[in-house]
Amino acid sequence: LFAWAVLVADALARLAFGPWRRLVALVVAIAAISVPLASGWWDGLSVMREYAVRSDDFWREAIRHIALAGGSVAAALVAGLPLGIACARIAPVRTIVMPVLNIVQTIPSIAMYGLMMAPLGLLAAHVPLAAALGIRGIGVAPAVLALFLYSLLPIASSVAVGLEQVPSHVTEAARAMGMTRVQRLLRVDLVLALPVILSGVRIVLVQNIGLTAVAALIGGGGFGTFIFQGIGQSAADLVLLGAIPTIALALTAAVVFEAATTLAKGRTA
Repeated sequence: LFAWAVLVADALARLAFGPWRRLVALVVAIAAISVPLASGWWDGLSVMREYAVRSDDFWREAIRHIALAGGSVAAALVAGLPLGIACARIAPVRTIVMPVLNIVQTIPSIAMYGLMMAPLGLLAAHVPLAAALGIRGIGVAPAVLALFLYSLLPIASSVAVGLEQVPSHVTEAARAMGMTRVQRLLRVDLVLALPVILSGVRIVLVQNIGLTAVAALIGGGGFGTFIFQGIGQSAADLVLLGAIPTIALALTAAVVFEAATTLAKGRTA
């Protein structure tokens, strides 16, 4: 799912479509699919009959899927932004942090979810407040934590690379204007690094939309619930009920952030 969505978004970029044309193409595609869905033209399809039976569950899992993927990326941005700045500015920090995050990135998703279950289960068993907050070994908590850890490397590395690509003469000009180090960071460095950072966010969001489907195995919910129920029941229609919207979400995120990255490049050029 991750690779397919990124490839489609990159293919649109290589077709020399401008960012606004890509967004318009996305809206047209959504409208072209929505019209027959709303009119009932596709109600005879087996996957649509499956949806009719499970429509309430479908939208509940859709909200959870978006919340898991989006929430983990937002949390990774909060942690990854200062981490990336530190990696760009302090060489010893980069030497320690990046190899650790690389190791985390190589852990298979199912293994990562499994690794999160034991410590969170112990935390819930020994800390009443954690249990009251809904932190358990199975459910949303291990899913969010695993997705957060997967997101840190792309976010931190994109921030570090973006800051390193800021031309030195621009930084010197900002310093000559009397800007402090913090002002240069906020008004110059991060602004010029924005296209690279957005590219990292795009990769992370599309990645997490796909990985969230696997979170259903540990009770995290999302569209993966239908996929694994369908696999267990040998019901292809149920698998498609979870797989198709997951692909659509990943593709939408890829196209939107690809367009945003292109627009940011134009503004910082």
